[in-house]
Amino acid sequence: MTSRRLGQGLEVSALGLGCMGLSQSFPPIPPREQGIALIRAAVERGVTFFDTAQVYGPFDNEELVGEALEPVRDRVVIATKFGFELSSGESRGADSRPETIRSSVDDSLRRLRTDRIDLLYQHRVDPNVPIEDVAGTVAELIDTGKVRHFGLSEAGAQTVRRAHAVQPVTALQSEYSLWWREPEQVIIPTLEELGIGFVPFSPLGKGFLTGTIDEHTVFESGDFRNTIPRFTDAGARTANRAFVELLERIAERHDATRAQIALAWLLAQKPWIVPIPGTTKLHRLDENLAAVDVELTPDDLRELEDAQIEAQGARYSEANERMIDR
Repeated sequence: MTSRRLGQGLEVSALGLGCMGLSQSFPPIPPREQGIALIRAAVERGVTFFDTAQVYGPFDNEELVGEALEPVRDRVVIATKFGFELSSGESRGADSRPETIRSSVDDSLRRLRTDRIDLLYQHRVDPNVPIEDVAGTVAELIDTGKVRHFGLSEAGAQTVRRAHAVQPVTALQSEYSLWWREPEQVIIPTLEELGIGFVPFSPLGKGFLTGTIDEHTVFESGDFRNTIPRFTDAGARTANRAFVELLERIAERHDATRAQIALAWLLAQKPWIVPIPGTTKLHRLDENLAAVDVELTPDDLRELEDAQIEAQGARYSEANERMIDR
């Protein structure tokens, strides 16, 4: 596994592991011991970058990741997130007040079985708390040694700039893939200018770009995709198969899979982009990690660009979309 450098010199494996699906959103959820085994298998294969959050579960995912990585703590980079009011055990909206951040970090440290968080993201921008106050609080936590690096998630360019002026931002985490390219307009140029790394989540379009989902696929009850128009609209699913067909053509030339081409495309965009595909299956983990060995040619990249396929259907429900900072 090769490595890449995010902002502020944070070195991680070229692909990380998004751990959310081991606890929620994409049932069936594997048994705890299976999730731990998958995370440790990723470590054995050279993955050093693991992504979790307090709200995943809530709390279950941090506990899972903490137990899995405790034996190899000094070999890995753990990223987690704050930013929701979770005192009742479920999210009651954004909460990035300084006192909440401090208590949240202490709770995360305990669940993760560690004395420091390598990369601490604000999960969603809190409109009621100035980002300067958030960045300043994280800066204090960095000074104490509880946190090493500061990150933002789904933050707009101006918010990134304001935060970065108070505490240098190491990484922005947002959705980015062949079927969600909005970050290319403003976000990626801003990150390049400021020297901030980019960590795309859902790099496989929540599974769609793998080609395993079509208009007939039925998701289990509780599957997050049942709330997303891009998946609930059968017409959108049919139209978006154009992405799968495009990936298939290029995959055949490389003796690769569609997922590997989709990930290789992301890796080819910038050397400071580190996708974090998630999975609950060992064979999919191996498939995803093999993407680092796929070298797309200039002709491949041109074909992917020239296709100019426009994804059909909204990527989030209206309620979730309102939480995104612009």
